[in-house]
Parts: sequence; C-alpha cells; structure tokens
Amino acid sequence: MPKDGKEYLESLHDGRQLYIDGALVRNHVDHPAFRGSILSSAALYDYQRQPENLDRMTFKSPRTGDRVNRMWQLPSSYAELVERRKALESWANLSCGFLGRSPDHVASALSGMYMGMDLFQFHGAKFAKALSDYYEYARDNDLYLTYAIVNPQADRSRSAGDQALEFLAAGVVDEDDDGITIKGAKMLATGCPMANEVMVASIQPLKAGEEKYSFTAMVPLNAEGLKILSRKSYEASAVSKFDNPLSFSFDENDSVLYFDEVKVPWERVFVHNDVQMAAAQWHSIPTHAYQNYQCQIRFSVKMRFLLGLARKICEANGIIGIPPVRETLGQMAAEVSMVEGLVESMEIAGSLYGKYYVPNSQRLYAASVLTQQLYPKFLHTLRELAGGGMIMLPSSVADFADPQISELIERTQLSPATDSVGRVKLFKLAWDAVGSEFGSRHVQYEMFYSGANMVTRGHAFRAYDWDKAVALVDNVMASYDLPDTNGTSRNTDFIVERERVPHGAD
Repeated sequence: MPKDGKEYLESLHDGRQLYIDGALVRNHVDHPAFRGSILSSAALYDYQRQPENLDRMTFKSPRTGDRVNRMWQLPSSYAELVERRKALESWANLSCGFLGRSPDHVASALSGMYMGMDLFQFHGAKFAKALSDYYEYARDNDLYLTYAIVNPQADRSRSAGDQALEFLAAGVVDEDDDGITIKGAKMLATGCPMANEVMVASIQPLKAGEEKYSFTAMVPLNAEGLKILSRKSYEASAVSKFDNPLSFSFDENDSVLYFDEVKVPWERVFVHNDVQMAAAQWHSIPTHAYQNYQCQIRFSVKMRFLLGLARKICEANGIIGIPPVRETLGQMAAEVSMVEGLVESMEIAGSLYGKYYVPNSQRLYAASVLTQQLYPKFLHTLRELAGGGMIMLPSSVADFADPQISELIERTQLSPATDSVGRVKLFKLAWDAVGSEFGSRHVQYEMFYSGANMVTRGHAFRAYDWDKAVALVDNVMASYDLPDTNGTSRNTDFIVERERVPHGAD
C-alpha cells in the first residue's frame, strides 16, 4: 500500500530548525502557524490510499513493486500522460488548486531531470548515478519535496558573484571526498513546513567565474546547519475555518533558507562546478516543461473553483438572470475553458523525448504567459460581481453565538438563493480567495512563480515554431516582385497584368 497521512505526519517529526515570530519552533507539525496546511497535505496521502482511488492515484514502483503516487510516473505515451494528469488533477481538487507547491510539483521537476539522464551522464557518471539513485529513493518513499532555486533579491542589478557578500546566495564553500559544503541563502522555499527535503539549485543565469553557485543538491530539511526562516503565517491569523476557510487549511508557508555550512554527500549532488550545466538541467531536457505542466494542471482546477465561486455569488445576489452578468460569466467561462484546452493541447501535441512522452513546450509556455495575465484580471472581475458583499460581513463566527446579533444577521444577510448563514459562508470564502492576505499572496504567486513576465515571454519566444510562421510570409512574398517596365510582375509563378490607365484619365 502507498504512504498514508499518518506515515507522512510521522516523517515530519525530524527536529528541523524552523523559525517564526522570533522563536525556534520545537514541534512545527502541531504549531498553529503550520498545522492546518500540514493536515491538508496529510489528507493528500490519505486520499491516495483509499481503495476507490488506488488505481487512479498510484502505480507500482518498477523497483519494489509497491504502490507509489503517479507524480513519479514517467509516461511513455499520450495515454499514460493523461493517466498521470488525472491523478494530479484529483489531488489539486482537494485544495481547489491553492496548494501551489503540493508534492507533485518538485516530483515532476525531478522526474523531468531523470528523463534527461543522458545530459547528466555527459556532466559526469557520478552525478548521473546520484540522480538515478535519488529519484528511485524519493519515488519509493513517496517523499514530499520542495525546492529553493532563486537567490535573495538584494541588488538585482548584479549577478550572484557580484553581490556585497560573497555567500549571500548559497554557494559551495568547501568540498572533499565526502561531499560539498554549502553556505548562504536561497528562496522562495514554498511549503518547507510540509516537505521532507529540499532541492537547492540555481535557475537564474550564472556566468563564468560563478561556478561555486552552480550546484544542484538534495538536502533533508533537518540537515545540521540548515535554518528555515518563515514568513508571516496567514494560517495563524485565521480566526476559524468558517471565517478563513482557505487560509486555515492551505497556507503553504514560504521561507528563506540559510545554509550555515551544510554538508551534502556526493550521492545527493547532481550538478557541480559547471555554470552551463546549471542552466541546461532546466531547459535542455524536460525538467522545466514537466514541472510547469503540473502547474497548469493545478491552475486549471483553481480557475474552475473561482468560476464556480463567481456563479454562486451571482446567484446569491439574485443577478444571475441579468444579461450583462451572464455575458460576464460567459467571458470568464471562456477563459477557464481556454486554460483547460491549453492543458489538453499540451498533451495531444506532445512528443517523445527518448522513450518518454512529454507535453508540448510551445503550448505550455503560451499557457504560462497567458495565465500570469489572466489571474489578476479574473479576480478583478470577481470583485466587480461581488461588490460590497465581501466586505459587509459579520466580524467573526462568534457573532452567530449571540442570539441578538444572530437575529440581526438573519435580517440583514438576505439572499434569494440561500439563508443568512449560507450567504455569509459564501462571501467569507470569496474574500479569503480574493482579498485577504492569503488571497493577495496568491495573486503574487500566480504572477511570478514561473518567473517575471519577461522571463515567461522569453520561454514562449524560444519554444515557438517560428519557421512555420515565417514560411507563410516568405511564401506570399515569393509570389510577387517589382513589376517590370511594361507592368508585368517579374515573378513567373504568378503573372499579374496591371491595367494601364492613360495619363490624365479619371
């Protein structure tokens, strides 16, 4: 049987150094800043263990024969890619797409690296073996992985090696026969309280002379010397699940990681001392495409949820029959269908990379560019539909406990579609998705998790089949030329006689 929630929770009691609100958290699993998101993560593992979900969510490990999650599946055909997507979509449904760094995200990145094993063999046999062995270890133990692959912003006009501190960005400060020693910081380690291990790497370009920063390694989150600096917890500020249903359950905390001379053995190092390889591991093999394909699956679920929220708000306010409102909902439905269609298109237009079937990069990066723009626009439309309904709500669930206040709520929170409790419940959910600190963080996340707009547009430029587009223009231009002196086109393929009009004629 695959891992369940209990086994997952036990794996997190590992003594990691996690700091929040000026203190070291001794037991983060039960801490009010993290326990809701951790329990939501445990529910993912419980879901895959349920008999009715077993075939959809898991497959047999080629090495052990035990069942493991399909996030580790390496599809060899279109049908297998769709099979894997249905499992990932089922997991995303459990959080309505609000767990951006669920276990299947970095598992997808690691799987994409494994597909590109030839590249790692070229980098060095020991690195290829380290990747292969670790992939099988992570797969067979159904590990929850996250990553930290971006440097602290600091002076963004300078590269990693030109910052005020040599080891502001994590780099290799020492190495020996046993492994490398890492010093410095990385971000945005989303989901660290929920994860078992972290991939530390660089997705930002490095130049010659910055080899110390060009490493990729897997580090347990309880490694000696690793310090996890958490941002503010929105979960800790959630009044109750009724008042903040999303913040209460899905606040996958982001963190800065500081490596205070953390030792990593060679068997966990995939890239070392090679700035070209540090870049190639993402874009020369399926890594980046495969991990971001997972993102678009999750995003499509999230947009579907927000669309359902928009419709229920219109029904609650009694405006669903107004033609302009239906037109607005129709536009939103078209946009959600576009995202769903792009996911399906990535699969249908996919191709073999060696023996593995991977989604189409051109469709993927088109989706990345468009969805970055779509998310804030979509929320703005949702705000317009809701009006003041998301603001004028009872202060907390405690108001319902007082009979006098509860009676006033019943008189003022009216709806043709539900009772006063149902209306408040709906609009508090909407506010948590759109306007709370949790909701605002998700706007920022969806706009930047795959890079700034110029980065994703660069990916779309790189992946597009320009030859096909330019060939259409070239073919048309080849069909005509400057006319010769008698008014006949010099192109012999398409000869066009121009009617000669006498000088001075109307």
